[in-house]
Amino acid sequence: MDTVTTQPLAGGRTATVREPISAKRLRAIFVGSAGNLVEWFDFYCYAAFALYFANSFFPAQDATAQMMSTAGIFALGFFVRPLGGILFGRLGDRHGRKVALMTSVLLMCLGSLLIACAPTYASVGIVSPCILLLARLLQGLSLGGEYGASATYLSEMADSKRRGFYASFQYVTLIGGQLLALLLLLVLQNFLLDAQQLREWGWRIPFFAGAVLALLALRMRHDMPETPSFEAARKKAKPMGGLKQLAQHPKEVMLVIGLTMGGTLAFYVYTVYMQKFLRLSVGLSDAQTTAVSAASLLFAMCLQPVYGALSDRIGRRPLLVGFAVLGTIFTVPLLTAIRHASGPWEAFALIACAWLIVSGYTSINALVKAELFPANIRATGVGVPYAVAVSVFGGTAEYLALWFKSIQMESAFYWYASAVMACTLVVCWYMRDTGATSRIDAEMQ
Repeated sequence: MDTVTTQPLAGGRTATVREPISAKRLRAIFVGSAGNLVEWFDFYCYAAFALYFANSFFPAQDATAQMMSTAGIFALGFFVRPLGGILFGRLGDRHGRKVALMTSVLLMCLGSLLIACAPTYASVGIVSPCILLLARLLQGLSLGGEYGASATYLSEMADSKRRGFYASFQYVTLIGGQLLALLLLLVLQNFLLDAQQLREWGWRIPFFAGAVLALLALRMRHDMPETPSFEAARKKAKPMGGLKQLAQHPKEVMLVIGLTMGGTLAFYVYTVYMQKFLRLSVGLSDAQTTAVSAASLLFAMCLQPVYGALSDRIGRRPLLVGFAVLGTIFTVPLLTAIRHASGPWEAFALIACAWLIVSGYTSINALVKAELFPANIRATGVGVPYAVAVSVFGGTAEYLALWFKSIQMESAFYWYASAVMACTLVVCWYMRDTGATSRIDAEMQ
């Protein structure tokens, strides 16, 4: 945070002077964000390359059924995220945000390496998808801890006047990780390998790359400083972390779940599922699907700091209410329009419109949750209820969408998504603005 000093003025008055955020803290924010990018790159390589490795892990069947199988394992990886939130939240609250961040990226490395080396169904039968499932469970545990620890670290390291801007880089790097996975796919598709090579062995490349990048992120995080909020909380000798302490904040827990359910569903619709939607429903080619997905993610990534900075000026609540209102109204029309897009350019324009709405949530949601909890329970408070909501609404989004498609009721999923966002609207409408009542600011004062 900024260093606050006072300077004497004429008449015995004093003026408060806020010095710029230090280079050390800026570096810590950068390293924390970079590690977050690597974690999400590793995790999203699964979604980006699923079209190519599905036949390696599951018996030959129609394309939609294979995608449902891979989406099912994708969803199961989300169901262990609450456990990761509990384990890493406790670790982050008791032993430091830095320790939790280092451990989570190490676990992600192990999961990526396991997928990269996994044998195919043709060679070992049912053992193959079991190994894939184990790897995704490890990655799910990792991300269950990464979100809470990363959100807490970035929020506590940022200065109060620009906390929305700096904290938005969590989703800049989160989206950037997925974009990096898609760009790697684009390069492999167009310059290095043909479709047959990608399906036979090329899909392993990103998982090997992810494991190496995770080790680099681990080295970078080793040199990060601990946050002042954690150090101050530890000196007070209060109980740190754990579900018992979390149970003392039921209102905040329900707020996190209510905010997350609509936001995470919208996020996964326009990221993970959109790639399959463009290919299987809109009918774009593999290359067009990857290009549109990458371009829309780049657009979304650029929006995050803009919306984050806007929240520093007008507050967090107006952005959240705007997202929930527009999401409730326009989800069905937008997905219907994308479904009938005449080509890649029209599809991109429509997805970009969706991101203008969704970014009202993604840019500040982690910060809002961090501002709700005191330092001694912040990593657990942010991570656990978020992971529960993501498991139920985010991790299942792709599978539900594909299931509705398989029974010829694809548009029913659009209405489901709109209904979930309407529930989040109720929460946003009645919540207070955390920017004006931030517990992080209260602690440091």
